[in-house]
This record gives sequence, structure tokens and C-alpha cells, in this order.
Amino acid sequence: MKAGRRASSETGFRNLIGDGMALAMGALKLADALVVLGSGLLAYALRTGQAELPDSSQYFYALLASVLLTLLVFVQLALYRSWRLAMPTMMAGRVLLGWGMVLGVLASLSFLSKTGPSFSRLWFLYWAGLGACGLISVRLVLDRALRWLHRRGIGTRRIAVLGPTERVAQVAERIRNGPWSGLEMVAVPAAINAGDLAVLPSWLEDHGVTEVWLTWPMREEALIRESVRQLGANCVHVRWIPDIFAFRMIHHGMAELAGTPLLELSVRPLSRSSRLLKACLDTSVAATLLLLASPLMLLLAAGVRLSGPGPVIFRQQRQGWDGRPFEVWKFRSMRVHDERQFPPQTARGDARVTRFGAFMRRTSLDELPQLFNVLQGRMSMVGPRPHALAHGAQYQDLVPNYLQRHRVKPGITGWAQVNGLRGETDTLEKMRKRVEFDLYYIQHWSLWLDLSIIAQTCVIVLFDRDAS
Repeated sequence: MKAGRRASSETGFRNLIGDGMALAMGALKLADALVVLGSGLLAYALRTGQAELPDSSQYFYALLASVLLTLLVFVQLALYRSWRLAMPTMMAGRVLLGWGMVLGVLASLSFLSKTGPSFSRLWFLYWAGLGACGLISVRLVLDRALRWLHRRGIGTRRIAVLGPTERVAQVAERIRNGPWSGLEMVAVPAAINAGDLAVLPSWLEDHGVTEVWLTWPMREEALIRESVRQLGANCVHVRWIPDIFAFRMIHHGMAELAGTPLLELSVRPLSRSSRLLKACLDTSVAATLLLLASPLMLLLAAGVRLSGPGPVIFRQQRQGWDGRPFEVWKFRSMRVHDERQFPPQTARGDARVTRFGAFMRRTSLDELPQLFNVLQGRMSMVGPRPHALAHGAQYQDLVPNYLQRHRVKPGITGWAQVNGLRGETDTLEKMRKRVEFDLYYIQHWSLWLDLSIIAQTCVIVLFDRDAS
């Protein structure tokens, strides 16, 4: 009885703190808001020697706007996901990126609204530095605090995993690889896993288990039903891991429609807010690059015209978002040829490529007109590279999950390209690898990933002579 009461007490305590990580993330948002405000006030005091802002001050409205922007940007950069705290270096980089974006937006708004002269540049620099240090520091403090708590078993949930030995081992491996999930797996006696469920309720109470995960396959319906029945009197969460995850699914989950539970096997990978954020990034980057590169593009157009007869812009139908065809634009780098036949992929030393075209392909300058495709909304700065219609028809029957890459807009550059999968895909294995990288990008999309790929692409174009 004492053991049961002790386990019950532990269970109650663990239930009380089971949502500790969510509370920690809420506290982190509050801390971020206070840091942004506090660093701005401290910067003002350092600059002017006054501890308070004057009434109706532009600084006051700038600080309020910065709080909202910081929370919005940090959410999109996944800085309020608990597992990020396990990677301090990546976390610090994302904080600096997000804070820089907030300051950049505020500086742009100040310029456009002609309120820039109202702000002290020295105050802005003080605020930028103090804010960056504060935002990183609160995460380091929270990181240390969570480590201390987890070492003492506080903030963790004890779970029992029932099912076939192989599937239980797979779940155990994932839990070991994700220590910041706050899960502690308790070994289950072999007899229970073998189907002796009568002792399960008392065993759970004795060991302070708060969650039970069932991994039996769907064909073991009777065993699953009996497990749920036996656990009905226990105040534990019961979860079932269905045996459907051998399929390649993109952004699966649960939903309910007309009172009917649904298992979503594949849904649109980007939410509306994420698509809007990505579109804003695409438009701003493409417009900026077009403005900066317009003199160069005029020179390239003249070079193409002088290199031989034919149009300056090469246009080709390619597969885009949802598999819909669209016309991609590039500077013509090849001699005019018949596109009505099955178009062979361009290879190194291809006789169809002009001398000037070889230079453009080597430096990726022939891709610059695709910035107009981005502004048209047909492409993104980052995404799977679009393929010719004939190639798409060929590969969709040969490469597993090939059509899944069309669930986002095609990009000028992509995750596959910055990982060395550029140029000709002359073997089926190369195309399979490229599709794997494309699907990884779709499943793990974030604003940070897009910015990282754009930065890596710039480095490759500038310094990698084998970029083509």
C-alpha cells in the first residue's frame, strides 16, 4: 500500500509538471518580450542619461512594435520548440538571425515613414547589442535550468511501451535520441508484452507510469481493445502508434470532420501563415536581387545576342506546384535546337552549349531570369528544382514518391543543390537521391532553412568552380 501511495503521489506530481515544457516555452516568450523592452530602455538610459521615455515618444511605439515582431519571427524560426534548447550553437545563430530581421524591418519602416531622424543611431546600436545578448542569455539560463531539473527527474513523464519486441526497441531508440522530449521509458515485463494484461493496471500504479504507448499492429485489434479496457480505471494517457509509418507520408496527423476521426496520411506541408511568410521572403529577395543585378543582366543579354542567332531568353515548359506546367525562363546558353523531341539533359562538354553559355552555366548566371518567375508567383527562391515535362513523366513511374516534390513551389535553388546534387541526373540513383533531399526539405521547411540554403548557394556560386 505504501508503494502504491508513493507511486500515486509521484504520479500526481508528474501530472502537475507534465506540461512543464509548455510552461517553460510560455515563460520564454514572456522573457523575450521583457528583454526587448528592457534592453531598449537601458539603451535609452545609456544614450541620454534618462531612465524614462518621454510621453508620446517614438521610442515607445518602436519598442512595442519590436515585441510583436520578435514573437512572430521567433515562432517562425522555431525558437519556441523545446528541442532547440539542446543545440545552443544553432539556437544562438537563429536568435541572431531573428533579431537581425526584426531590426531590419523596424529600420525599413522608420525609413519609409520618414521617422528615421527621430531615432538616435547610437541608441539603435546599443539596443541591437543589448537585445542580442539578452535574448541569447535567457535561453542559456533556461537550458541550464532544464538540465538541472531533468537530472532530478523533474519535468519528465514516465511511459510504458507495449507491443512486439522489435517495435518497442524502435521507440526506445527514438526516445534515447531525443532526451529533451522529457520522456523516461520504463521497462515492461515480458509477460505483459506477451499479452498477460491482467496485472497491467497494478504494475503501472506501482511504477508511477503516466502514459502507455501501444505498438501492436492493426491486425491485433483484440489485444489493443483489451489493453484499453484494462487501462480504463487508471488515470493514464493511452496512445497507439499505428503500423502505417512504413509509408512515406508528408505532414501526417489526426483530424476530425463531422464528428468522424480521421488519420491524415498526407496534407499540405506549409500552413497559410508559412506560405505567406515564404512568399514575403521570395518577393523581397527576388526584387532586391533583380535591382542589384539589372546592369549585369543587360550585359549578359548582350553577350547571349552576340554568341549566336536565337532568342536571348530560353523558355521551357516545366512541372510546377501541384504538377501544373509553367514556363521557366533562363538566359539561352545553348544553340537553338528542336524541343519537340524528348530533350536530352545537358551534360559536361555538351556540343549544344555555346562558349558564352558555358561561362554562364559555370557561374549559374543563366538562372537569373528565374527571378521574374519568382515575382510571378510561379517559383520560389528555394524549393525542388523544376524538371522538363518529358523528364517528369519519365521519372514519376521510376522514382518512389517523385510526385510528392510538387507539393511546394519549385525553386531556383534547393536543399539537394547545396548538398552537391547539381547538374545532370544521368542515372536513376542520382534522381532518387535528389528526390530524397527534396522530400527532406519539404518535411523540415522553416524560414531559417530557406535563408541557410540561399546563403549556401551564394557561397557555392562565388567560390565553387564546379557549381554547374
